Parts: sequence; structure tokens; C-alpha cells
Amino acid sequence: MRDDQEARLRLAHRLAALRAERDWPLDELARRTGVSRSTLSRLERAEISPTAVQLARVCAAFGRTAAQVLAEVEDGAPRPVRAGRQSVRSDDEAGAVRRSVSPPGPGLRGEIAEHVLRPGAEVVCEAPRVPGVEQHVWVLEGVVEVAAAGGAHVLRAGDCLRFRLWGRSRVRCPGPEPARYALFTVLP
Repeated sequence: MRDDQEARLRLAHRLAALRAERDWPLDELARRTGVSRSTLSRLERAEISPTAVQLARVCAAFGRTAAQVLAEVEDGAPRPVRAGRQSVRSDDEAGAVRRSVSPPGPGLRGEIAEHVLRPGAEVVCEAPRVPGVEQHVWVLEGVVEVAAAGGAHVLRAGDCLRFRLWGRSRVRCPGPEPARYALFTVLP
């Protein structure tokens, strides 16, 4: 398959997925965009490529710019992120270390970070960067207390907590040993 055909196919699948996420029939998307139902159908089947105007209208109906949607379908061969190249942020005063295991990339919605907390240390987030972000806290070693999404939980090695974050959150290591956990973040 040629590169332009692959790109058109990836874009078609993404546009169809965005419509399906909203549970809109083609008629509803046509009403919102001013693009005919038959044209939208052909776009989603990758039979045609959208004009710049059509793409802008369709993306706007989904609350995105054309550049955002194109970045979501950007072709890039996966590349490993070697341990020595992962970003590490240390806050010695707070007793916390954060390592970005899989830094986010254009169009990708998930990332993994490893956190290490010394006994008594805590990480507080007053508000998420993106309201409604999905998070998974998976404890690898030690014990952590997690207060988020209206609940408080004590997690031990192997335990995992999954939630959507709309407001303040706190992860604390009660000790007596340090705690290490993975934080998986998935943007809505």
C-alpha cells in the first residue's frame, strides 16, 4: 500500500472513531458540518481524501483542529525509550523522584511514569492538567495512600487503583519503607 493510501486510511478510521465515540449517525455529522452524508461516508471508507475545508469542518464538529486530528494519525515507527534517556525529576526536599518511562507523543493519549517516595513523602496535585484524565496507580514496592476522586485507599505491592481525576489528588508513602509505583495516565 502506498504511503498516501495508508495516511488516508488512518485518517478515515480516526474520523469514523470520533463519530462513533459520540454515537452520531452520519446524518447528525452532516447536519453539524454542512458536508453531505455521502461525502462523509466516502471519507470514512477512505474512498476519497477530504478537502481542507471539509476536514476543518469535520474536525471542528469534534471539538478539534485539523492539525490535532492529523497529529493523532501521524505515522511514526515506534521507537524504544532507553532507560538512560528517560527524563528523571528529583525533589530531594519533598522526598520524591519521578521518571517518565514513556513520554507522551503527538496524537498519543497515554503515558507511564515511575514514582519513588521516601517514608512520609507525598505528591499532591491540586488539579489535573486535563479534567477527567484517567489514572491507574500500580504499586510496585512498599505501601502508598491514595486520596483521589472522593475516595481514600491504602495500596500495597501489586495493588492497582483506577479512577478519573477531576480535582485534587494525593499519593503518600506512610513508611516505614520507601514506596515505588507506576502511574499510568490516559487523556480523555
